Amino acid sequence: MTNPPGFGSGSRLTFMSPLSDRRADRLAAELAAHEPATVFDIGCGWGELLLRVLDAAPRARGIGVDAFGPDVERARGNAADRGLADRVTFLEGQAKDHLSAADLVINSGAYQAFGSIPDALRAIRPLVNPGGRALFACEIWDRTPTAEELAEMWPGTTTDTCLHLPDLVDQAVAAGFRPLNIEMSTRGEWDWFEAGFAASSEEWLLANGDHDEADALRARLDAQRRRWLRGSRDTMGYAYLTLGVPTHPTAI
Repeated sequence: MTNPPGFGSGSRLTFMSPLSDRRADRLAAELAAHEPATVFDIGCGWGELLLRVLDAAPRARGIGVDAFGPDVERARGNAADRGLADRVTFLEGQAKDHLSAADLVINSGAYQAFGSIPDALRAIRPLVNPGGRALFACEIWDRTPTAEELAEMWPGTTTDTCLHLPDLVDQAVAAGFRPLNIEMSTRGEWDWFEAGFAASSEEWLLANGDHDEADALRARLDAQRRRWLRGSRDTMGYAYLTLGVPTHPTAI
C-alpha cells in the first residue's frame, strides 16, 4: 500500500493553470516572435510555459523562480530531458528575492508574490526591458458572485479578490503597459485543470480506501470539488494578457 500523492502536486497536469497545449504553443510562438534574449518567469511552477518559449526562441535564456521546491525540481528535470538545461536556471525562493529584468516577463497565477493584482502589475512593469513584453495571467470574475457562491469558495474570498476583465486591463494600462492581446481560458480548459488537479489523488483513493490517510484526503478532495462546482465554476474565468512596453520610456 503506497502513501497518497501530494495533494495539488499537479502530476497529471501539463500546466498549473487552465491552459491547453494549443493555446500554450500559440502564446509561446507569439512571444518568441519578438525575439527575446532573456525571459524571466515569476511563479514558474514546473516551468512548462517557460520551456516552450525557450524552445520557440532558440537564442533566449531563461530564469524561473518558484517558492515550491518539488515544482522547481520537476522543472529542472524537464529542462534536462528537453536539452534546455544550459539555457535556463530554476531558482527556489520568494520572487521578491530574485527579481531580474528581462525582454519577456511571465507571471501566470502568481500575482500574490507581490500582493494584489495592481501591486503585481506595478512591480512587473520596471522588470520589462524597453520594447519588451510581459505575459500576465490571473483569475478574474466572469460575473460578480452571489453571497452563496462566495461562501463556497476559499475562506476569505470576497468580491474584491478578483477583477472583472475590463478593470484588469485598465490596471495594466495604469501600470504603464499597452495591451497587445487579451484572451480568456475556455470552460474546457478550466474543467480539465480542476479535474486534473485532483485526478492522481482520486485514483489513489480508489485503490487505497482503507489507508490511514484516506479519510483526510477524501475530505480535502470533496472540499476542493465543492469550491469548484458550487463556488467558482460559474463565476470565475482566467485571463491571459500579452502586454508591451515602449522602446522609449517617454512614449506612454
